[in-house]
Amino acid sequence: MSQNKPVPAPERVVLRRRLAVLLWRAVAVLGLTLGLLGVVLPVVPTVPFLILSAWAASKGWPAFEIWLLNHRMFGPPIVQWRERGAVPRRAKWFSTLMMAASGICMQFFTGIPLWLRVAVPAVMLAVAIWLWLRPEE
Repeated sequence: MSQNKPVPAPERVVLRRRLAVLLWRAVAVLGLTLGLLGVVLPVVPTVPFLILSAWAASKGWPAFEIWLLNHRMFGPPIVQWRERGAVPRRAKWFSTLMMAASGICMQFFTGIPLWLRVAVPAVMLAVAIWLWLRPEE
């Protein structure tokens, strides 16, 4: 018994592709925007958002991906991540210190439930361990 699935109209296929490209481009721009915020705000990470931006651009905006990869400041960490999953030592230290400071500061807010004051630092510890197990430059 064969199942005959209706073939979508060509116009619908084109519309879906255009919407998908717009979505990937929006994610790429959002990632870059958050990455740029991370350059000036110490609590916002930069590199993960740049990696997200390059990944989304690879899905729907190849020219933007090439621009990111060739950028003198943004390109090297993205390429290092793609080639070896590498994270620079400076980024590891900075991330670890920020997570530790956040976990410690969180303990002073008595309005936060105890389970959350334990769970969030535990997750940050797991992330820090994973981060330090990544290769470096």
